[in-house]
Amino acid sequence: MKLDAISHRDRNAKILATLGPASSDRATIHALFKAGVDVFRFNFSHGTHADHQARYDLVRDIEREVGRPVGILVDLQGPKLRLGAIENGKLSVSRGQTLTLDQKEKAGDKTRLPLPHPEIFAAIKAGDDLLIDDGKVRLRVLTAEAQSATVEVLNDGVLSDRKGVNVPGAILPLSPLTDKDRADLTFALSLDVDWVALSFVQRPGDIEEVKALVAGRAWVMAKLEKPAAIDSLQAIIAASDGVMVARGDLGVECAPEDVPGLQKRIIRACREVGKPVVVATQMLESMITSPVPTRAEVSDVAGAIYDGADAVMLSAESAAGAYPVPAVEMMDRIIQATERDPLQRVTMQAVQAYRDTTTQDAISAAIRTVAETLPVAATVAFTSSGASALRVAHERPRTPILSLTPHLQVARRLTLVWGVHSTQADDANSTDAIVTHAAAAVTRHGFGEPGRAVLVAAGTPFGVSGSTNLLRIAWLS
Repeated sequence: MKLDAISHRDRNAKILATLGPASSDRATIHALFKAGVDVFRFNFSHGTHADHQARYDLVRDIEREVGRPVGILVDLQGPKLRLGAIENGKLSVSRGQTLTLDQKEKAGDKTRLPLPHPEIFAAIKAGDDLLIDDGKVRLRVLTAEAQSATVEVLNDGVLSDRKGVNVPGAILPLSPLTDKDRADLTFALSLDVDWVALSFVQRPGDIEEVKALVAGRAWVMAKLEKPAAIDSLQAIIAASDGVMVARGDLGVECAPEDVPGLQKRIIRACREVGKPVVVATQMLESMITSPVPTRAEVSDVAGAIYDGADAVMLSAESAAGAYPVPAVEMMDRIIQATERDPLQRVTMQAVQAYRDTTTQDAISAAIRTVAETLPVAATVAFTSSGASALRVAHERPRTPILSLTPHLQVARRLTLVWGVHSTQADDANSTDAIVTHAAAAVTRHGFGEPGRAVLVAAGTPFGVSGSTNLLRIAWLS
């Protein structure tokens, strides 16, 4: 199958939307794409393999119909740390109360709670906090041993059966991949998905472990939701193909007032080195039940666009909400309105792109300069692996980036990248051929009219990954 998409979005930032019970039929998925979705997220915390297979088949069928590459990101669940059972299903606790945590299977009561996770006991120490049920109840460790711990309750609340446990102050000695994740990853790779998002990343080795299993069959995204990940931010970004600011657990394990600064820090760090970065969680949360967002949510989405994020994400809004398509339409309008503001480019370009001493980065920097001087219609990046398009996008040029690749999987992966209109096209085998193909593609995709310039980035020898060493300026006639 060869896809050569004609239509293009009137924006640079991309939209990532989650599929779920509210968006599993063909008509809704097609409407979501038409409304502005560039990449669909499959959340493997929910649903069966059969559910995901059915959605995958629908997305690919729609992709063939619209003639445009569509990205698919699989989000692995990761380890889930939970309390054990509690007598009568719940327990009211009071500030100052002390409890014992242990690994026994016996149901918890007013004096003890079962916590069947030896890795937690191996990591915690006196003074650490445990957050139960997204932080609704906070426990402080008074003493810690190999099999048990004594904790003090820091606030009044109710503990329930098998509620989640967060341990923000410790690096837990566990793999980010559970047995379920490994089975899900094998299944996802059999579908030929484009991105794999890894939850609960604590260290760069977590990403390296998954990349060894993926073996180049997809790009791997690190979800940053643990304070430990922030401590190793640069190394994790270097190990990853992309990064997600996963503000759900990040906002539980860190103080809420710290999350905006962490978000900006992560976006900036990714922007500096040219790794795609996604901002996720509760972006238009009220649209789960309301046809319109709050003004604060609109400002939240716009803030990520001002900072130059590659993509913004919808979770329950598109997966389980009452207004999945209007939520995407709203996000599309917010992005377009923000990008029309002259201040957006000024703000975005406050981040200085770090450049390697390569011809590829030199050409990408030159493209940005030329685009600010000539009436450039578009930059055309011929790419085999996707690297050339990524490096051009790293510079955030004023022109649209038209990516031409002979590989459909590469075209799909690039749908998540800022400013890239991703297409599949025949490979070129001469300098004259690439200029001719580029000019024709720019006209065909509606990016320019006669008299405007086209910038062409390619490499010789042709078709070799990482060989970008050519920049040509052509004129549309």
